[in-house]
Amino acid sequence: MNAIVTGLSGRNAPIHPAAPSRAEAYIAAHDFARPTLVLDLDAVERQFRALTAGLGRAHVHYAVKANPEPRIVERLVALGSGFDAASRGEIELVLSQGAHPDHVSFGNTVKRASDIAFAHQAGITLFAADAEEELDKIAAHAPGARVYIRLLVDNPDADWPLSRKFGVPADRVIPLLAHARARGLVPHGLSFHVGSQTREAWMWAGTLDRVAAVWHAARDAGFDLHLLNVGGGFPAFYGTAIDHPTAYAAAVMDLIADRFGDVAQIMAEPGRGLVAEAGAIAAEVMLVARKSDDDLHRWVYLDIGKFSGLAETIDEAIRYQFVTLRDGAPMGPCILAGPSCDSADVLYEKRPVSLPLTLAAGDKVMIRNCGAYTSSYASIGFNGFPPLDVVVLG
Repeated sequence: MNAIVTGLSGRNAPIHPAAPSRAEAYIAAHDFARPTLVLDLDAVERQFRALTAGLGRAHVHYAVKANPEPRIVERLVALGSGFDAASRGEIELVLSQGAHPDHVSFGNTVKRASDIAFAHQAGITLFAADAEEELDKIAAHAPGARVYIRLLVDNPDADWPLSRKFGVPADRVIPLLAHARARGLVPHGLSFHVGSQTREAWMWAGTLDRVAAVWHAARDAGFDLHLLNVGGGFPAFYGTAIDHPTAYAAAVMDLIADRFGDVAQIMAEPGRGLVAEAGAIAAEVMLVARKSDDDLHRWVYLDIGKFSGLAETIDEAIRYQFVTLRDGAPMGPCILAGPSCDSADVLYEKRPVSLPLTLAAGDKVMIRNCGAYTSSYASIGFNGFPPLDVVVLG
């Protein structure tokens, strides 16, 4: 990405933002009538190449949900990427942009039966599951398909741990593999997700220990597993230094090799780590105000909020970076909120954001590293506010 290396040298150096990225330079040079996401396809390609250099023989399956922009998919198809699709719509998207069915997995563990049948008819043969009924649906509508069982893991080191909704505990995995085989499916492997924004590679270690124990137990039980799907978790820069993507991915692969040995096929599903730093959002200040003379902080209202692209500010999990034309002036903390008439549309209040004290209505604000989970999360127009416009730089 657009980054400089500081403090260290070589592939292990952490990265920090430097001069404005191509997307940021475009925003600085143009005016926008409404919130707009600017995406740089060349930045996506650079990140893909950096990740694949570290992942080695592991095959990237881009998590389409991070940003389903067709031109991103088209570029990744040309680069040889695979795709993790969570719905019929995402399958149709990647196939329409030239993806081969053999490079697409239906990775959602909760699928409509008719969508399983559609995927099977389209030539997709790899499906995720974490329940007997899901396996029954796959057996009925995609007979003979390869399936991988998602293991439930909890990684408190991730900025956004993923647990409970998807996956099964360790003691349920072998019974599910047996059920798949009994239904004529091919028990092909295991998957897990270490948690979104797992900022350092060592944070994978405990999760990999637990998954490896299940993997080896399943093989000892007679299941010839071939696929280890390590999911996502590859981080993006949101203000805290992270390792270069090549170094990070290589370190994860070393941890995997130590625990799993010679795995036939390894799949990684980066989403955020692939596209977040390729995008920036052009926004505008709508109002700066104090509720009372006793207020400790100003309230700054933007023309973009949780319902128009910044859903990941829920619980203040993702900390975006904000740039204004007044940067360099005296700074002060503020509560940042969106424009809608919903009291939940407050972006940062527990940890206020530092912005120029001279900030005023009409000022342009640029939000850095917004290529992931922004346009895909934007509503179709809640409260009459439009979803994000998107500009793609080829």
